[in-house]
Amino acid sequence: MILETIEVGGCRSYLLGCSDTHLATVIDPEISAVERYRGLASRHGLSIRFAIDTHTHADHFSAAREIARALDAQVVMSHLSVAPYVDLRLDDGDMLLVGNLRLRAMATPGHTADSTTYIVGDHAFTGDTLLIGGTGRTDLPTGDPDKLYDSLFGRLLMLDPATQIHPAHEYKGRAGSTIGEEIASNPRLQKTGRAEFVAMMRALDIKAPTHLTEALRVNMSGKKSVAQLLAEAGAGTPFMAMSELSARLAARQNDLVVLDVREKDAYDAGHLPGARHLPRGQLELRVNETFPDPTVRIVAICEFGKISTLAAATLRSLGFMHAVALDGGMKAWREAGLAVET
Repeated sequence: MILETIEVGGCRSYLLGCSDTHLATVIDPEISAVERYRGLASRHGLSIRFAIDTHTHADHFSAAREIARALDAQVVMSHLSVAPYVDLRLDDGDMLLVGNLRLRAMATPGHTADSTTYIVGDHAFTGDTLLIGGTGRTDLPTGDPDKLYDSLFGRLLMLDPATQIHPAHEYKGRAGSTIGEEIASNPRLQKTGRAEFVAMMRALDIKAPTHLTEALRVNMSGKKSVAQLLAEAGAGTPFMAMSELSARLAARQNDLVVLDVREKDAYDAGHLPGARHLPRGQLELRVNETFPDPTVRIVAICEFGKISTLAAATLRSLGFMHAVALDGGMKAWREAGLAVET
């Protein structure tokens, strides 16, 4: 068995491969690490066939769909997952074959309703159900401390004490743990009575994940995050350097239009010399009257360079093929001491 652990902040994901057949799966893949999975798979000569999410994540963006699309793999989750893009939905006790490896799905709800642990040999990929020195929280959507108690004390902790656990999070850099070690030292598992365990979980005051709403929206629907929209827009949009634009404005070249897509109060407070104003929210509705010539060269600008990237991508999708975005934004322009007018 080939096993690689990938760290992204406090998130952990795994590449699990069969050394005999060179088939593999990724478990709890994170969107920013897609190229790392592909690189590791290539290093080991593995072909990724499955992308498994142990549950619906609320704290990071799953890369399962992107991996499946790019590598012709299948997305695997619990049958209780609401995500419409899941290819294989597993019930408790179902087995997934990855070459000669056999991954058994064990339903372990509590952190979320669809939480599932995947067991292969003496390894358990526990998602957010059982962490090193902790457990998953139960105060997020579909969380239930009673069910988490049953999943832990009635299922996971009944495994062989030598079973190695591989959670979806580890914030202290600890290499690993076993079921036996967690039974002995995990503070939350010392509350062995149902009532005291449930009371402890309900009394926890844990800060909500930074991207809670967006992560749930994206992971449950399969739609795009803001970061994905910006990345896609940036990948298909040319940019102009501030030094280039400054030189062109100083030379009074009349071969381009600077388009400020910020709101009116920001534009009035200071904009590039001669810049025209069209807020991003009105772009599609007013672009034809503002730019009757579709061959005009447009340089879109905003405060930080993100909204202008989306604006330039929109303009190009509408047929303004010479639209570009300024590399940076008004903040960087001002900090560089370049010309501004009000």
